[in-house]
Amino acid sequence: MTQLDVRPQVGDTVSGVAEGDVRGKGLGKGSVGLVGSAVIGISTVAPVYCLTSTLGSTAGEVGLQMPAVFLAGFLPMLLVAFAYRELNKAVPDCGTSFTWTVKAFGPRVGWMCGWGLVIATIIVLSNLAGVATSYFWLLAGEITNNPSISALDDDKLVHIATCLTLIAAATAISYRGMTATKGVQYALVGLQLAVLGLFVAMAFQKASAGSFDTGLDFSWQWMNPFAVESMAAFTAGLSLSIFMYWGWDACLATNEETTGSAKTPGRASLIAMVVLVGSYLATGVAAQMAVGSGTSGLGLGNPETSDNVFAALAGPVMGPLLGILLFVAVLASATASLQTTFIPVACTVLAMSTYEALPSSYAKVHPRFKTPGRATVMAGVATGVFYTVMTLVSENVLTDTIFALGLMICFYYSLTAFACAWYFRGELRRSARDLFFKGVFPVLGGLLLATVFFKTLIDMWNPSYGSGSTVLGVGSVFVIGVGLLALGLVIMFVTERRSPAFFRGQVLTKSTPALVVED
Repeated sequence: MTQLDVRPQVGDTVSGVAEGDVRGKGLGKGSVGLVGSAVIGISTVAPVYCLTSTLGSTAGEVGLQMPAVFLAGFLPMLLVAFAYRELNKAVPDCGTSFTWTVKAFGPRVGWMCGWGLVIATIIVLSNLAGVATSYFWLLAGEITNNPSISALDDDKLVHIATCLTLIAAATAISYRGMTATKGVQYALVGLQLAVLGLFVAMAFQKASAGSFDTGLDFSWQWMNPFAVESMAAFTAGLSLSIFMYWGWDACLATNEETTGSAKTPGRASLIAMVVLVGSYLATGVAAQMAVGSGTSGLGLGNPETSDNVFAALAGPVMGPLLGILLFVAVLASATASLQTTFIPVACTVLAMSTYEALPSSYAKVHPRFKTPGRATVMAGVATGVFYTVMTLVSENVLTDTIFALGLMICFYYSLTAFACAWYFRGELRRSARDLFFKGVFPVLGGLLLATVFFKTLIDMWNPSYGSGSTVLGVGSVFVIGVGLLALGLVIMFVTERRSPAFFRGQVLTKSTPALVVED
């Protein structure tokens, strides 16, 4: 079936549309409500997957101050969420960060902001697929009580083949749109939150019973971020915490498909943020009380188990039968997120193509499913190729690529926050609300994330950061992070030669009407 090309002509966008008019990109209008939008945000973040991947690493960096770091990571995200909400009210465009930063700072800064979002999402998609693959074989081994089946994940060819199958399936589902799997998404998100709640309750019960020698009594000092031993440890923990919240902005990427596109996505993002911070704090405190944050035994900071905490705690905390539910929850979390994480990258690519910042072929929307079909397929192919190449080159390279992810997240979130203050600079004196929500809060959030960005950049230079691999004496995480941003610059310059109108500011400016769907 052919796809609709909704790419506007320059004249249509700049002068052919009356001020205040809106045009559609062809996405399905009104297909997502408030609850559905919040579910997309929670699903994309994948709280259970994030916790099993980073709970131990965070404890290893900051020790007992892990809950405090979770709160510290929540603060800049909340401040940036206010920026997203205000920008979405004014310009509810599926290009989100890309569109808004172009309107605020011009085409080149906006293009790089869009690139940061796209490459961060590709990295996360590949990691999600890898985690889902590992838990698929782990769960199969647990159910059959056959260790040889679990060991299949260690076979590189089997692992890659399974991973590519999951990526292909997620791409196909995303191609059909959110409405095709809305019920499944609700079930998967509900399942992981319910199992997480069960784990928290049982961890508190184990803690009160003193079941583990390493257990601790609760202390309010755990909530004090200033008690972290060093600034380097705090920054490393904060970077991990920021990663744990990343993805809530997927709520905004569906704004053109959401009922009440100017307000609903912003409200949904705040709901998702509250659910996430509550889940993280409850789990962190419960786990720390039950087993402590030490580096031996079941302690959360044990380097042998810190990269997959729930695999180590499932049996001891929940028992052999209920422990399997935790494996199911991690698999469900990674699988659900694998599908919904396609939304922001596909919508960003669609918007970039619509506004002539990328080739026009990606501006095609499927006439039946109302999804950015070609952009979705492109994201799936890029994810599969990226993961396969990184896995075959070196496990260390793959690990370091994930460590570089925090750099990309801070990069495009901080740019979006600053874009909000600059875009609304003429309105900041109208009221106290405008001053704080459009100016002060976004700038504070942007400054916090920019600080983490530059501090992480400095720390990445050290070869000990990440896996410890080096390239000519420089940490490989630094090489990968800076290299991916540099690759974006190269692609931008190539695109500029092919599509000069966008980069001359002839397609998308602050006064350009948003190409969205009317409510």
